Amino acid sequence: MQEWNAEQYTKFIKERTQPSIDLVNRIETDNPCEIIDIGCGPGNSTKVLADRFKSAHIIGADKSRNMIDKAKTQYPQLDFMLFDADKDFPELSQKFDIVFSNACIQWIPNHHKLIKNMMDILNDGGILAVQTPMNYKEPIHIIISEITESRKWKDKFKNPRVFYNLAQEEYFDLLSETASDFSVWETIYCHRMASHKSIMEWYKGTGLRPYLNALSEADAREFESEVYNEIVKAYPIQVNGEIIFRFPRFFFMAVK
Repeated sequence: MQEWNAEQYTKFIKERTQPSIDLVNRIETDNPCEIIDIGCGPGNSTKVLADRFKSAHIIGADKSRNMIDKAKTQYPQLDFMLFDADKDFPELSQKFDIVFSNACIQWIPNHHKLIKNMMDILNDGGILAVQTPMNYKEPIHIIISEITESRKWKDKFKNPRVFYNLAQEEYFDLLSETASDFSVWETIYCHRMASHKSIMEWYKGTGLRPYLNALSEADAREFESEVYNEIVKAYPIQVNGEIIFRFPRFFFMAVK
């Protein structure tokens, strides 16, 4: 397994946390008792849930030991556990009032099965709340795709990253079949980046991670340089010297 790097991920923790804040603020339920945060990462989204639902018992769950260790250090008052959302649902013996997942499911295969599993661990009337990035049309995604699929680099990646998200229309149909009520929406976050290097640092914590992990140190430096040069071309600098980094995210909320 390609391990995550919590320190790299948390370099932009404020920006990465905002979607979970926005999603939590859309949840309308009275006094939930049990909540699970699937793909909790370093615990920032779990803390958002804890701040909103102060009387609830909340579990942060993630596949990465590095992320869980960081979460336990950052938020020792909260409960965290290792959990592989592709395999471990049958091991959960309890039900939850809220199943929450922020920027996680794009890494997990078979979303028809995944959404069913998430709904199955909800109590009746419980709420599923999910956010997943959908930035396929943005320059950063196109740049990485074109470079990794080029003749020079393609053979270096024996297991290229797979994007498991469904189309928005597919989520709509899936939720209409499995939920008593649901809503879907998209938000485009326009992050303020100090430089083009900041965009590289952001993506080294997520989308570039599988590719950099697959390369030698020398190849990784060269690959980074190629991506960076294209980023400089694709993202103009604003009058104040900053860069607008657009990041579309798709949200859905469903009631069991």
